[in-house]
Amino acid sequence: MKASEVRDMTPDQLQDELLKLKKTQFNLRFQGASGQLEKVHQMRQVRRDIARIKTIQRQLATEANKG
Repeated sequence: MKASEVRDMTPDQLQDELLKLKKTQFNLRFQGASGQLEKVHQMRQVRRDIARIKTIQRQLATEANKG
């Protein structure tokens, strides 16, 4: 997911996407612990997508407080 795609989302869409990614991260952790994880790089990508969404949510919140 690119930052430009995330910036085009509404705050509700961002929250929904964040919840979806956290569930995915949870499932990937279980797969990793049980040795069933095939795509190891997917954990890193999900973690970065979560951080990207949180960063943009924080930026939107600070912009709302300024104006």
